[in-house]
Amino acid sequence: MSPDFWRASGWHLLARDAAGWHVVTDDFLRAYLRRPELAPEAESCAAERALHAALLDDPRAAVPAARLAALADADARDNYDLFLGFRDRLVAAGTLEACYLGLFRSGEVLLPPLFIDHMAHAILRGVLDGCDDPLRLRAAEMMFRSQKLNRADGAILAADEEIVEIHHQTGGFGNLGRLIAEADTPTVGIELEVLTDENAAIYWGRSDAYDTVIALGFAQPGLDALCRVLEAWVRHFLAVEVRIQPLQHIRDPQWSWHTGLDPESSAILNDLYEGRDLPEDRLRRLLALFRLEFRDPAAMRAEMAGKPVYLGMAADGSGVLKLKPQNLLVNLPLAGDI
Repeated sequence: MSPDFWRASGWHLLARDAAGWHVVTDDFLRAYLRRPELAPEAESCAAERALHAALLDDPRAAVPAARLAALADADARDNYDLFLGFRDRLVAAGTLEACYLGLFRSGEVLLPPLFIDHMAHAILRGVLDGCDDPLRLRAAEMMFRSQKLNRADGAILAADEEIVEIHHQTGGFGNLGRLIAEADTPTVGIELEVLTDENAAIYWGRSDAYDTVIALGFAQPGLDALCRVLEAWVRHFLAVEVRIQPLQHIRDPQWSWHTGLDPESSAILNDLYEGRDLPEDRLRRLLALFRLEFRDPAAMRAEMAGKPVYLGMAADGSGVLKLKPQNLLVNLPLAGDI
């Protein structure tokens, strides 16, 4: 049995249906109520405390607008309003997967990114349950947490954007580091560790810390690990088998379909497909290209059967990569009955 990981995802509070999708439970909803954004504070009013207690007792209870308006703190009202909107979508959908797919297939993505990323986090925890490859787990973090990219000695290194910012502010020493920084005292920076086949075991004790770095250069194991995760993601949602492999170039006069894994690569691939010349600095944002092939051509649209789908992955102008894994679910040339 592989070690546990991603306890913060809340996956352990979910149930499974016959298809393996994740059923929303009361305990999963209660976990949101215990977050700092919703948990009462010392100065919380009686109405807020009563609402919180009532929802802990019955997380699916209806909350009239008047009861929400009675909360004295405006931030608390906003936080509860966001949570209740998300809760209602989850309950109506029944599973995380149905809620996630429904958002993007409807074209009306009205939830804050935090909720969308958390759904992906919890779903991926289930998809990867039993995985004993830390590199795949680290690659999967990219699907729900933005990454800061750095190019060093020809390698492309991805580190969690939030963790990079914390280390930048504190020198890696937490609150102590903040105090030192505020006093303008220089600190010795702590380098985040690059995960490799040799040191991969360190991941098991740090999976919820998001403090390891993954190399994404062509022919690097990190890029291969991401391919395997993307394949599992498609299989879980769409029940189709695909094979994804990294590419260095697209040389295909019959190029018919492409999908960006993020907004930047979508725009770059569109321009390349149209034959536009792109400046070198923009092309350098393109981190990786992939070839996706369906194992069963019958799962594809008839006019696309047997043809590859090209994928791209790129950083934005600030060197940040924010994957949109939903693109692989709604932008593939699937046959109409899938």
